[in-house]
Amino acid sequence: MMNKLRVAVFFGGASPEHEVSMQSARNVVEALDKEKYEVLLVGLDRKGHWFLENSTQALLNPSVIEVVGEGHEPVLLCSDGSKQLTSLNHSKKNFSFDVAFPVMHGPNGEDGTIQGLFRLAQVPFVGAGILSSALCMDKDYMKRILQQAGLPIPHFVTIYKRDLLTVDYSSLLQEVGLPCFVKPANMGSSVGVSKVHSKEELQDAIELAFRYDTKILVETAIEGREIECSVLGNDSPVASLPGEIILNHEFYTYEAKYIDAHGAVLEAPAKLEPSQVKAVQTLSIQAFQALECEGMARVDLFLTKEGKVLINELNTIPGFTNISMYPRMWEASGLSYSKLLDRLIQLALEAFDKRQSLEILK
Repeated sequence: MMNKLRVAVFFGGASPEHEVSMQSARNVVEALDKEKYEVLLVGLDRKGHWFLENSTQALLNPSVIEVVGEGHEPVLLCSDGSKQLTSLNHSKKNFSFDVAFPVMHGPNGEDGTIQGLFRLAQVPFVGAGILSSALCMDKDYMKRILQQAGLPIPHFVTIYKRDLLTVDYSSLLQEVGLPCFVKPANMGSSVGVSKVHSKEELQDAIELAFRYDTKILVETAIEGREIECSVLGNDSPVASLPGEIILNHEFYTYEAKYIDAHGAVLEAPAKLEPSQVKAVQTLSIQAFQALECEGMARVDLFLTKEGKVLINELNTIPGFTNISMYPRMWEASGLSYSKLLDRLIQLALEAFDKRQSLEILK
């Protein structure tokens, strides 16, 4: 009988997407092949404390890792390359693992911070590295790089909080047009995002976005279909069949994504012409490579009424909830949830071995 790989699943964290992370982690743990893997559950509370969870019950209640109690063991990651968590209790026990699987959305999980910690501790981890995680989290720099690579994106303007008093709202709206979107640069799941229809709505939207970041984007609203595509791989990534978000809200809000069961219809695969499927897949892979992604990314795109495909953004730790499109698009493409997780873990180990072979690390 082969030895099982021990996968440390990290979830929660100090992010507005804490609860979504827990939903995703629960699905990942349920889908992992128990014949191949043992699971260590590592919960992060909103203050950044790490706890080893003794039961998957921790994933059923978003408040359960807010306090230390029975079934919670405070731990730290060892920094010596041993791939171990060490207990902060009197026992000082160590818990070894083979690969980390961060299922943490938004700031402090998807932005390169925990990826940097894993890199320092010489731990293989699923998903994008430090640079690509940070770039894809920051919509401003992500779009600049896509633009520099010659890839089509909606027009946008970046505003820093330090410059807010000098912003001319009339000139801004003349440049981006109405309607437009106002977004925090570093946030996910549509947190802090507003659709603006008039100059009068703009100030409230900007104030809301600045509650979540010191830099925001004001972006031209695109009329058309919202298309998504899953990308998987390291040096030779492949793209899934695209899916489509058919909205019953004005845009894909946090409520439409996670709260309102009728907020959107998620269609996978999308009803597209073969030429459109090819265009979406090609652009998705080009964006993935331009931003030096590894492992996985969900690419969000627009298909305009004129038939043009534009890239909206990339998500390097896409949702793994029951309704999340990343695994659904792969299932529509013939790759089951369990096999998808197998491949992601394999890619993590391959990326780690490749990096460890570099002369600079010897």
